[in-house]
Amino acid sequence: MSAPNAFYAQSGGVTAVINASAAGVIEESRRNPQQISKVFAGKNGILGALNEELFDTSLESDSDIAALKHTPGGIFGSCRYKLKSLEENRAEYERLIEVFKAHDVGYFFYNGGNDSADTCLKVSQIAKTMGYPLKAIHVPKTVDNDLPITDNCPGFGSVAKYIAVSTLEAGADVKSMAETSTKVFIIEVMGRHAGWIAAAGGLANPDIILFPEVPFDQSKFLAAVDSAVKRQGHCIVVASEGAQNADGSFLAESGTVDAFGHKQLGGVASTLANMIQSELGHKYHWAVADYLQRSARHLASQTDLDQAYAVGAEAVKYAIAGKNAVMPAIIREPGETYAWHLEMAPLSKVANVEKILPKEYIREDGYGISDAGRKYLQPLIFGEASQPYKDGLPIHANLKLKLIPKKLG
Repeated sequence: MSAPNAFYAQSGGVTAVINASAAGVIEESRRNPQQISKVFAGKNGILGALNEELFDTSLESDSDIAALKHTPGGIFGSCRYKLKSLEENRAEYERLIEVFKAHDVGYFFYNGGNDSADTCLKVSQIAKTMGYPLKAIHVPKTVDNDLPITDNCPGFGSVAKYIAVSTLEAGADVKSMAETSTKVFIIEVMGRHAGWIAAAGGLANPDIILFPEVPFDQSKFLAAVDSAVKRQGHCIVVASEGAQNADGSFLAESGTVDAFGHKQLGGVASTLANMIQSELGHKYHWAVADYLQRSARHLASQTDLDQAYAVGAEAVKYAIAGKNAVMPAIIREPGETYAWHLEMAPLSKVANVEKILPKEYIREDGYGISDAGRKYLQPLIFGEASQPYKDGLPIHANLKLKLIPKKLG
């Protein structure tokens, strides 16, 4: 009797290194053919399972799978699709198990953030209820860096590096032109409730950082901007998209919600720029990092790449060892020299828990990072992950992405 197959899917917003986690899952599975026959990948995340659209990764060469480590985006497609609770839509979970049963899937690897951890936990529960032998392992990923237990999240280190470098370089540009041109530059970064990415900009020493964790005070903010301009001729601002007023409302709510029920945010940088123009009259420029910050594989952190691959490979080891409803967590080791290892975390303590930026990582005035924050962030951007090029452009993986035949209606 052959070994069971595995199902792997990517979920939510992708990162510069999520495909490295995919490579970790696939390569570690190939190293254990007695335990795992094939790895099927879901087309567009969990939708691939629900629609029975599964890519056969066994048809991909070893070199093409290795190339995933220098390929951004989600090679198999991702989605923002939140499964409802077991009570609300049990049939949807039963459909997953039906597809897994039809294709002899005994391992479920779900690569995502908070909502994905919750889905992975629920799938493990419904499988147990239905008496289906399935090992469900969550593979952590999120640029927001807001998963609990793990010291940091794969994907965050590369975003942090991109934002720190962009803030440094844009700052040099503004400084050189400030005498006769732009006085204030604002870069808007991701981070709905947690200011980890905004904090990363602090590694480049901007004048002001706006965190979701610190209530926005317009008078104080404008005074700080004006003071910086008068003192040095220019002001650099890193603003989290989730910057909030004292009453908890976002500075830039668009009035709509996404597939997960989260309020859509619509342009905190432009809101701040208009405020500065009308109240202070300073010339400004602003930019929204948006997808650029999470897709910049050419500027990925080697530390981040190593960790992304490691959690994928470790997830397979957990599954083969019979573990279920767990996640590989990155643990920072004590000492002055940065080191880390992986430990197993139960999904019951991960799902739907959001880790915000600790107060001690924020400077006393609320506009920068503290020494403790810098000490935490700095190692995560260490190392420049190699990227092959051809004709001046990065080389990315080019997979066959062949779907297996459907067996169900």
